[in-house]
Amino acid sequence: MSFGLCAIGGQTLNPYGRRKFETGGSSSGSGVSVAVNFAVAAVGTETAGSILSPASKNNVVGLKPTIGLLSRSGIVPISSTLDTPGPMTKNVIDTAILLDAMTGKDKEDTATLINISKANYLIGIDEASLKDKRLGVIKDLLDDPLYKKSIQRMEESGAEIIEISLPETSLDGFTTLLNIDMKNDLPNYLKYYADKNIIISSIEGIINFNKQDSLKRAPYGQQLFEGIVNDSTTPKEFESIKQNLIQNGITFFKSPMEEYNLDAVLSINNYHEAYAAVAKYPCLTVPMGFEENGEPKSLTFVAKPFQEKKLIQLGYAFEQIIKARKLPDGYK
Repeated sequence: MSFGLCAIGGQTLNPYGRRKFETGGSSSGSGVSVAVNFAVAAVGTETAGSILSPASKNNVVGLKPTIGLLSRSGIVPISSTLDTPGPMTKNVIDTAILLDAMTGKDKEDTATLINISKANYLIGIDEASLKDKRLGVIKDLLDDPLYKKSIQRMEESGAEIIEISLPETSLDGFTTLLNIDMKNDLPNYLKYYADKNIIISSIEGIINFNKQDSLKRAPYGQQLFEGIVNDSTTPKEFESIKQNLIQNGITFFKSPMEEYNLDAVLSINNYHEAYAAVAKYPCLTVPMGFEENGEPKSLTFVAKPFQEKKLIQLGYAFEQIIKARKLPDGYK
């Protein structure tokens, strides 16, 4: 199915090119609503790219925070290992305001009990600067004109630009991680958060419900659900797969960050979202301009866990020099 398609509400459209550009997935409604000023801010949820993708495709700021910074209670789960909410806004200051309001510990979400952040994300943002900040630029992306131009503008503003090559690491088992997490997490969600009148309690139950009217409820099939049900990975195998993925994700970013003492790695849109997801590294995506055909594109900052304040200050400083965000035609 296409990104942004809902069996109830229909197809979410990208305001910068209705039926021309995709909306990004899966928090496309959040991204579009902010892009066209239907909301001052929105909350998206991400497992791997579902904030970064629609934020960048719809020319808004999106933050995928460190797992454990924000409560996940009540969010329909895919993976308790990777899921997190995050702000989607028109500018970095609004992201800081919303993130400040959302941050905290939740006894219903044990991941937040390790939350070490005591940051006020607005303090010092007006003085944020790129001067002397060490930023890792991915060599393989330098053929992208918008990326290259953004790097040049940041260097002119005093940033130290270090060209890096990211290490080759495997994400083997990523689908298994999502399968087994959802096999356990979705029944728990249905038990504790679903309306009392909902009697479905398992993924098998959802599959059977959809089969009763597949044309309306599951017009594109249920291959993902069926894959989850049929996944026979044992708990021991699952734990090994999960730990390998986490370690590989950390290696992917941590090696160049530590070798060159970087403040952040610079990516595009959601290009490296899966590695950031399994590493549990936060990402901030900020509009950097438009392709020749009018499609928005964003610069994505990746930092180590619980460095959201650093990301926000870097993103704000970049936003001030690039000023790429603009309302879509017809919504001003």
